[in-house]
Amino acid sequence: MGKNTNFIGQPVLGQILKFINRSTINEISKEYNTDRYIKKFDGYTHLVTMLYAVLKDFTSLREVCINLLSDSHKLQHFGVKYCVTKSTLADANKRRSSEFFEAIYMSLYRKYGRRLSDSCIDREFLSKLYIIDSSTISLFKQILKGAGRNPKHGKKKGGIKVHTVIRADEDVPCLVKCTAASKHDHTLLKYLNLAIGSFLTFDRAYVDYAAYEKFSQNLIYYITKLKSNAKYISEMEIDIPDEADSGILRDEVIQLNYGENKKLTHKSRRIAYWDNENSRVMVYLTNNFELSAETIIDIYRKRWQIELLFKRIKQNFPLKYFLGDNVNAIEIQIWTVLIANLLMTLIKSSLTKSKLAFSTMISIVKNQLMYYVNLIKLLNNPIGTWIEQNKKREKNHQLLLFET
Repeated sequence: MGKNTNFIGQPVLGQILKFINRSTINEISKEYNTDRYIKKFDGYTHLVTMLYAVLKDFTSLREVCINLLSDSHKLQHFGVKYCVTKSTLADANKRRSSEFFEAIYMSLYRKYGRRLSDSCIDREFLSKLYIIDSSTISLFKQILKGAGRNPKHGKKKGGIKVHTVIRADEDVPCLVKCTAASKHDHTLLKYLNLAIGSFLTFDRAYVDYAAYEKFSQNLIYYITKLKSNAKYISEMEIDIPDEADSGILRDEVIQLNYGENKKLTHKSRRIAYWDNENSRVMVYLTNNFELSAETIIDIYRKRWQIELLFKRIKQNFPLKYFLGDNVNAIEIQIWTVLIANLLMTLIKSSLTKSKLAFSTMISIVKNQLMYYVNLIKLLNNPIGTWIEQNKKREKNHQLLLFET
């Protein structure tokens, strides 16, 4: 009987962890001093435990530890020698800094980010386009200050806001900052360190004229929408070419005032466009005066890419239940979700034959996480793998006419 190629000597989780270099994890542990006075539950074991919890979609510490105990005989395959208890995991989520997990994510992004690039991007400057947005996660108690007004009856729940930056030619975040949900979105702009000639697109929540002026001085181009109540002075009108989109109503240079007593000014470009599909006027704002109005509008439409990323993460790695009631534990779980999303995106990009949806792939991984099945072969051809396995099983169970 030939060797069965549908099974492998590593569980699915072990095959996923092959993308993570353990020596890199040890270096990060030394840098952040996360394993000091730790005897058994080191940083690598903590990472594996959290990935196990996220990929299996467990909702409590007890559920994680009991299931991990049932799979304890398989943990040795990926170098885990300790099966954590509930109290130890809770204590680690509180004490081990979330910066350790952030550093792991950024090391993986630097190593694999270019492999996740979209080769279908047709314009060169889109490889320099960065998209910004945030997503708010409601918490079960007032751990971080939630957004909005206090309710008339009862207490307001807490919330954490995940500020995210992605490149248009990639599908994973390149910068993430977590703040209280009540924090204004534009606070993320101060963390940006972009190269000259970069493009940046975001919605109206990031209005900050001082930051816009700084972008102009550093030759960084932004594309956003102008608030409906914004006050400006029209300086000159830009001619609209005859071959331009008929939906472009106005293209002009404007001056925005800001700062104390509105003494500071920022020069920008205002484009009014009639959106026939939604029957409304869209007003765009940019500091780029060279590109055509149609190109500016197309660049802003790319902003929807980050909304799809948030949707994919929330559908496949729902952050409704957290394994801790403190800020550090919540941030650790968020970073683990981002790590899991990056690894699964990397696996999907390595598939040569499969057209499985991302959600279908996550469902398969979730159910087969601790089984010794060849993940890449299964994902490339799940039906063919099942047929091949059945044929081999039938062949092995056929009755023989003569004794051998």
